[in-house]
Amino acid sequence: MIQIDDKLISEDIFSEEFVCNLSKCKGACCVEGDVGAPLDKDELEILDSIFEKVKPYLTEEGIKSIEKIGTWTTDPMDGMYVTPMVENRECAYVTFDEKGITKCGIEKAYEDGAVDWQKPISCHLYPIRIKEYSTFKALNYDVWKICSDACALGKELQVPVYKFLKTPLIRKYGEEFYEVLSEVAEEWKKEYGS
Repeated sequence: MIQIDDKLISEDIFSEEFVCNLSKCKGACCVEGDVGAPLDKDELEILDSIFEKVKPYLTEEGIKSIEKIGTWTTDPMDGMYVTPMVENRECAYVTFDEKGITKCGIEKAYEDGAVDWQKPISCHLYPIRIKEYSTFKALNYDVWKICSDACALGKELQVPVYKFLKTPLIRKYGEEFYEVLSEVAEEWKKEYGS
């Protein structure tokens, strides 16, 4: 682990390569799993406030689920905030295009200018998962077999995880943090990279 300010960063974020390959996986990360996407506490109010503007972008099943469960819920196992799901399948905010590829209804609304919030930061940052502790935050690379095509494409294009996630890392922690992270990554690569 490497420390930058109050963040402990897994070296896998420098060493592993990753580029989403939606044509292969069809956005399985929005469908697979036991619970919805993790949410930060400050995102709950945002979801409440944008729902009516995002609603036209969602599936009928997603809308029904949100109207029944709410714009967010909690994971019964650990009490963490998460997005609601459609009958324990896909995230309630998911839409499907004509090729069966999942898209985020919130992000589509954002792209159209209907809302000014792109999507939950946990979705934007994937495959980095952040675990917050009382005195620090741990940024870890999450390995999930459904992302094997993203790992293959990342390796082919030689794109480390932190570079693939430049935009969401800046969104979460700012330009200055990303600049320091990039410098640390370059030093790490000189010392440990192949």
